[in-house]
Amino acid sequence: MATGTERTIGQLVADATHDLEGIVRGEIALAKAEVTSGAKVIGKGAALLGAAAFLGLMGLVFVLHGLSWVIAVWLPVWAGYLIVAGVVLLLAGVLALLGKKALQSAKPTPERAIDQAQQTIETLKTHGTA
Repeated sequence: MATGTERTIGQLVADATHDLEGIVRGEIALAKAEVTSGAKVIGKGAALLGAAAFLGLMGLVFVLHGLSWVIAVWLPVWAGYLIVAGVVLLLAGVLALLGKKALQSAKPTPERAIDQAQQTIETLKTHGTA
């Protein structure tokens, strides 16, 4: 015998759906909080690395300037600067060629993931109709 306090299957499904929505929303909120916290730490780290790179570049400029003056002991000052500039430009050219070669050999397409997805689709088609 059913009493007036028993819930119907529809009510139970609605309650379960509502509870599941709450759990999913809670998980999404937790994920957002974690990502936001992580992004702040990454931003701070990137800013510190940027400042370090800037100061390192400034230090390199002073080292190259000093090297030019050292060369100027044996040659005119303009020749010292020209030699240092030539070496820096030569190094820049070599690094540019190496970078270009590395970019040409890069394969950003996720070929293995695409192949795996195609295999999964084929398996589902084959076993799904059986």
